[in-house]
Amino acid sequence: MNARILSAVAVAGLAACLPVVAHHSFAAEYDADKPVKVTGVVTKVEWLNPHIWFYVDQKTEDGKVVHWAFSGGAPGQLMRRGIMKDVIQPGMTVVVEGFRAKDGSNNANGSKVTFPDGRMVFTASGNEPGSESSEKKN
Repeated sequence: MNARILSAVAVAGLAACLPVVAHHSFAAEYDADKPVKVTGVVTKVEWLNPHIWFYVDQKTEDGKVVHWAFSGGAPGQLMRRGIMKDVIQPGMTVVVEGFRAKDGSNNANGSKVTFPDGRMVFTASGNEPGSESSEKKN
């Protein structure tokens, strides 16, 4: 019996030491009252679960570069919409619309991406203000 208790304590201790990766709701991380619209060049794309991230460098009017990180939907969710991994590539100029992180950093939810030729993809998870699935919940 003591061996079982010791094993349980050891497993619990190990689990407590491992990093926890949580997937938070839109409302937990982003501010629906702080929309952003960023025009810039994609520098990196991470197509990983639980959701994609893409990074955009925006040049300000005074010539400074502002680095933005945008979170999107889950890869599987985007692929079911017909948005494949290669739709957003480094070097592309894009306009990204979304909502800024509550902490005020240059992180945002990237809801909509528009390309110079006018094509647009909805990259968010669908729980954001104005998305079809959020309107169905209201």
